[in-house]
Amino acid sequence: MKTDIYRTCPIIENSNFLLRRTTLNDKEDLLKVYSDKMSVPFFNSDNCDGDDFFYDTLSRMEKAINYWNEEYKLNGFVRFSILNKKNNEAIGTFEIFKRVSKVDKFNNFLILRLDLRSDFEKSQIVLELLKIIIEPLVKIFACSKIASKVIPENTERRKAFQNYGFIQSYSPLIGDNDQKYFNYFVLPTN
Repeated sequence: MKTDIYRTCPIIENSNFLLRRTTLNDKEDLLKVYSDKMSVPFFNSDNCDGDDFFYDTLSRMEKAINYWNEEYKLNGFVRFSILNKKNNEAIGTFEIFKRVSKVDKFNNFLILRLDLRSDFEKSQIVLELLKIIIEPLVKIFACSKIASKVIPENTERRKAFQNYGFIQSYSPLIGDNDQKYFNYFVLPTN
């Protein structure tokens, strides 16, 4: 049964992580993620109007969360916080949305953006997160085509995505103003 994620956002979890919609209560933990200079270069800011996702104040982090929640209300995308169950601390976020495009091969793809604090950017952790994220979201969105950006320097993430079954796409994602974005990995469709 398909769920409308924009009416009822699920909570997804396993024994180590709980994933739920981001709230303002997460701002202090997420500030540690988005001010982590080792992590920010790995974040996907493609087609985000110049936002580099480096936030170094609580007010800037709060503004970002408020924007994410507004986009949720507009059915634009869903931003989940990733909580480490050991201490209930948010150690990152992921965003998911279904992309509609008439200009590139990424039409009707789920786009997954994964932002993790650098001490959690380990292949086994990323793989564990993919294992709990992908299946429920494929069902909710009724879409098996998924793409996510993995830059070449992020060898830990690359290893995890490849172990899950993603393959590198050499086709660019075409954004606003015909900007080309590269380094996407796609999960082959059934």
